[in-house]
Amino acid sequence: MPDTNCIQVLPEVVANQIAAGEVVQRPASVVKELLENAIDAGSTHIEIHIKDAGRTLIQVIDNGIGMSASDAVTAFLPHATSKIRQAEDLFALSTMGFRGEALASIAAVAHVELRTKRQQDELGSCVCLSGGQLESQELISCPNGTNIAVRDIFYNIPARRKFLKSNESEFRNIVSVVEQVTLAHPDITFSLHHNGQLVFKLVAENTHQRILSLMGKKMDGKLLAIQVDTILGRISGYIGTPEAAIKRGAAQFFFVNQRYIQHPYFNKAVQMGYDKLIPADAKAPYFIYFEVAPDKIDVNIHPTKTEVRFEDEKAFFPILSAVVRETLGKANAIPSIDFDQDDAPYIPAAPSSNEPFAAPLPKVSFDPSYNPFKGNYTSKNPVQNWEALYETNAEHTPELQEPAYSTPDWGEPLISEQSIPCKCLQWKKKYIVCLGDNTVQVLHQHRLHSRILYEQYLKRMRTAQKCSMPLLFPEVLELSAKENALFAEVAENLKEIGFDFEPFGKQTYQITAVPDGLGDANPVQTIMETMQLLQTNTTLATDGKREIIARTLAEKAAITAGKELSDMQMHLLMEQLSVCQDTTYSPNGLPIAVTIDEKEIENKLK
Repeated sequence: MPDTNCIQVLPEVVANQIAAGEVVQRPASVVKELLENAIDAGSTHIEIHIKDAGRTLIQVIDNGIGMSASDAVTAFLPHATSKIRQAEDLFALSTMGFRGEALASIAAVAHVELRTKRQQDELGSCVCLSGGQLESQELISCPNGTNIAVRDIFYNIPARRKFLKSNESEFRNIVSVVEQVTLAHPDITFSLHHNGQLVFKLVAENTHQRILSLMGKKMDGKLLAIQVDTILGRISGYIGTPEAAIKRGAAQFFFVNQRYIQHPYFNKAVQMGYDKLIPADAKAPYFIYFEVAPDKIDVNIHPTKTEVRFEDEKAFFPILSAVVRETLGKANAIPSIDFDQDDAPYIPAAPSSNEPFAAPLPKVSFDPSYNPFKGNYTSKNPVQNWEALYETNAEHTPELQEPAYSTPDWGEPLISEQSIPCKCLQWKKKYIVCLGDNTVQVLHQHRLHSRILYEQYLKRMRTAQKCSMPLLFPEVLELSAKENALFAEVAENLKEIGFDFEPFGKQTYQITAVPDGLGDANPVQTIMETMQLLQTNTTLATDGKREIIARTLAEKAAITAGKELSDMQMHLLMEQLSVCQDTTYSPNGLPIAVTIDEKEIENKLK
């Protein structure tokens, strides 16, 4: 192989036609650029090492083609690239990046050390830069490929470093970027380490296996393959079954030519395919891959290259929606009614009791004089005697009843039957109607109870009054790498409210206790919904996270429509509501009650 240099500095006339330069926004931006460089270098094995969520170290090691000693320095010059020579080349790109791979921008805000070697070279090169200035360059002995370490990001821009989020949030952003890259390239082996701990290792595999490796086994059996070939291009991948749809945090990925993109227009097409199959506020997961000619898309409309313009965007919309609908139909996800009765078997009606072949009613005999508390009594049939005892004392046997709802034990009831201020009754097993002297108040029982539980849970977390209920059979919580990073951020808040859990394998936990009063709510679903809400509110402080957790648990644990309440339970709820800080709205901001006074009633009846 000839020893020629391939990296050149672009002419200014060409550089000016390229969209705004790459901006290093956070550590995740650096990880994205370095991973794309490694992939473009033909790597089959890539290691990512992170310390302190990227603040201290971001290191990417690959086994790609490496660079010559000259290219190792030129790569850090502005507008340096190995992929473009003229403006027309922008519309024929088949690689991940093209604009110097942002190395110049990265080197300007960090300490960078690059070690690289080509297979045909005996020695590799080591280049060190700080603040964009070349500090040293030397020949060294190193493995084939590239090893680049970025240390102390924003060390020379304290204002930018100050605005970085918490380590948990920044690391979650890094995991999100790694997920996008690894899903686009399942044929490459990836490993991610954080503070010396292995987060995950993904071997080369097919797309379906890569999805399960990243998202967890909970996705197994909930993915449907899609594939369609058209003159516009090829669409393939996997969509989730309607049962996999969730309200927040659904795994939704679009890729075009192995590049992750965001496309709200195509997302709408997919959602239309699920029309009437999932709730309007639910989102189904999908992993959809487009393969189109490079000259049919424009990737030069956004610095991060996550927004791509399709030449035939409107033509793709109905195709995408139709293939989703067709795939769901073939998988029997779309309900159907079959009125064909030609081959239906004949099932005779059950015979009445006066027909000769009807089963006879059982005969029961017993000794009515038997009393287990009197004298010595013997019977030839003791079983019948116990039956008699049951029959004769049935009216005196108290009936065991399940409580109408579950509520945390917060001491003695605040009221007694003698202190009930007004008459309450339940209407349609959904509303509580309270009759006062001059008013009628109608309260939504679920919203009412959720407000009570919300304030009780919030008080519990703020005052460290942990009340847990051990589970007889622990529940298993399985998380993806991204979910696991978020879980580490909220684990202490979940323990504050009463959850207890312990590690149970890779990215898996065993839930051993739940907050008192959670009732029949599924603890795994409750935690997942809480995390999905927190994922969309990453800038919240500790108290804000507590409010989200308390609100989610209160909505899960509160009594629902259809629950019958006793008079005492209704009055207890009313008394507990009266001591709440907010008696007007539920935790979700919905009104709790409607009050009608005597004058309004009289005006209506005029």
